[in-house]
Amino acid sequence: MARDTRSIGHRVLAVRDVEVPTFLYGTAWKEDRTEGLVRQALAAGFRGLDTANQPRHYHEAGVGRALAGAFEDGTLSREDVFVQTKFTHVAGQDHRMPYDPRVPVAEQVAQSFRSSLEHLGVERIDSYVLHGPSRRVGLADADREVWRAMEAIHDGGGTRLLGISNVTAEQVEGLYDFARVKPAFVQNRCFARTGWDAGVRRVCAARDVVYQGFSLLTANPEAIGHPVVREIAGRHRATVPQIVFAFALAIGIVPLTGTTDPRHMAEDLGVYELGLTDQEVREIETLSA
Repeated sequence: MARDTRSIGHRVLAVRDVEVPTFLYGTAWKEDRTEGLVRQALAAGFRGLDTANQPRHYHEAGVGRALAGAFEDGTLSREDVFVQTKFTHVAGQDHRMPYDPRVPVAEQVAQSFRSSLEHLGVERIDSYVLHGPSRRVGLADADREVWRAMEAIHDGGGTRLLGISNVTAEQVEGLYDFARVKPAFVQNRCFARTGWDAGVRRVCAARDVVYQGFSLLTANPEAIGHPVVREIAGRHRATVPQIVFAFALAIGIVPLTGTTDPRHMAEDLGVYELGLTDQEVREIETLSA
């Protein structure tokens, strides 16, 4: 009898006529190792990169140097790589500000974006993301001003898509209703204890917004150590991280991985060969129910 399997999707999905990889390589916390690790990720087969113009946590110029190297040696062309970066409010920055904090917020966005283009060595960003609202509840006027400035960049052809990260379901709804250029992405830290961010994912699904999940492993030690997940991994002769990423793809999450191990990079991309059953997906989705 054929197994009832749940497709984990394709390597690329169409988001408003833009081809977007369904697995992204995250570049946070890598500092001086960024360039080399991004080169390794590209060599392993990753075609989507996530970064931010936030020196506190990201080395955006290191991503740019890795891209330049891949383009110069002919390994890849610009069209081969999906590049996503972010604008970060003043409160999320350290002393290495990528813009003048004294100017109006719309000009901060413009300065940060120009700096990102310079760091990354590209003429256009594929996805430009607001790196979290300025407050925990609702949206402030400053957040709306940032979004209008991001829309202006989109209108001018500087970015193909817009997104927001570190948000609640209420904030996604508020932004969607306010936005003229609707967010294409929401990127959140994804916790198993909240049903893998079920509330935000429901809002995204209802509005045709793609959900990107980060910290799928580091935020969920109880889940990845759970006997159910380990049993599923054994059944598929896969690693536990592979099962978590395959599960994420199966429920419509675009996962990020930030691994620094080339072997794990290859293993992560190997999840496309896995086929979880519907029952296995349900078991993982309800671990904390």
